[in-house]
Amino acid sequence: MERVLAIKGSKKLLNAWAFYDWANSVYSLVISSAIFPIFYGALFRVAEIEKVTIFGGEIARAPLISYVTSLAFVFIAIITPLVSGIADYLGNKKVFLKFFCYLGALSCIGLYWFSLEHIYFGLICYFFGLVGFWVSFAINNSYLPDIAFPEQQDSISAKGFSLGYVGSVILLVFNLAMVMQPDFFGITDSGGEVAEIKAMKYSFISVGLWWILFSQYTFANLPQGNKREGERTNIILNGFKELGIVWKQLGEETRLKRYLGAFFVYSMAVQTIMLIATYFGEEEINWGTDSERTTGLIISILVIQIVAIFGATMTAKASKTFGNIKTLVVINVFWLALCIYAYFLQTPMDFYIAAGLVGIVMGGIQALSRSTYSKFLPETTDTASFFSFYDVAEKIGIIIGTFMYGAVAQLTGSMRNSTIFLGIFFLMGALLLLRVNRRKS
Repeated sequence: MERVLAIKGSKKLLNAWAFYDWANSVYSLVISSAIFPIFYGALFRVAEIEKVTIFGGEIARAPLISYVTSLAFVFIAIITPLVSGIADYLGNKKVFLKFFCYLGALSCIGLYWFSLEHIYFGLICYFFGLVGFWVSFAINNSYLPDIAFPEQQDSISAKGFSLGYVGSVILLVFNLAMVMQPDFFGITDSGGEVAEIKAMKYSFISVGLWWILFSQYTFANLPQGNKREGERTNIILNGFKELGIVWKQLGEETRLKRYLGAFFVYSMAVQTIMLIATYFGEEEINWGTDSERTTGLIISILVIQIVAIFGATMTAKASKTFGNIKTLVVINVFWLALCIYAYFLQTPMDFYIAAGLVGIVMGGIQALSRSTYSKFLPETTDTASFFSFYDVAEKIGIIIGTFMYGAVAQLTGSMRNSTIFLGIFFLMGALLLLRVNRRKS
């Protein structure tokens, strides 16, 4: 018999929901942003090659991981509405949350065997790590209007991101210690593999174990989900039907529709920057030695995470004083200035300063975007479908953003030109946000 769960708005339920950010954010930091990009580049540098033969042809390391990432987000954009629609229809969101959590965590552990000799297996693990993280993140987001009242959503959303930053920093510091001092942890060169690279592989295992362990508190307290009434037909395609229903409802929800348009534009730039920041720093900054590059990049990411803890909290407080939309407009303008500044980065100190500035607004724009969307939703029990629409918009933006970023960099011969290009999206996002609260003529 299922035990009694905490009621909506209760401290216990809110904390359990926010704690999933603590569990899964180690993926976005250690795998997406910090250790894996450095590990991936090191594999090719140690082998003294820039290209690998795959699918019958040669491809350079940067385009290879970029294409796999884009393909993963195409898959995520397709699978998210399918899963969310089924979950809403059957009322078992938590089952899907668990499945994609474990899929992502086990894929992280599988990255331990990532090598140029086993490139297919490694890329599959990288692919499903992305899928597990983003789909479970979308499902967890959809719980927000179910577990919190509108007046609680800004603060608990910010708390979730803050918890995620704290937890991920703790694990990254531990992993950084392993990478920089592998001998202290008993990790030595063996089997032709450098100790530092082996330490990075152990960090992938630590992410998977952390993710599985700490998600149990969330699983123990979240409800199964809202079950839709009615005849169960075409359940497999129900998610896409739900997206169509959401799309039709947007025609009547002018404010929500305008907000989604603005979110699509600026989120395209935010998520692209988060995905390519480490690669930009590795290629465009004058670090000196490989060791200085590794240390500098990880320190930069730590700076971002630590500052982001305070940034998310400050943004939530600002939204109470000035309102969500005005706060988001200011943050977009701040991002625009950052993109211009990034064009001129040269030294490690320049990159550290940029990292601190990014931290101020990175957590804030994510947390406030999520809670603002939740506030604008109409009265409905189909929260998973509405958040599925939100997440699909975000993922399509990532696909477009990463592709256009790469295209500009390739055509102009410099990643710096792409930063200015992304700045344009923040300017457009700010202008579109100004329309959100205007009355319909």
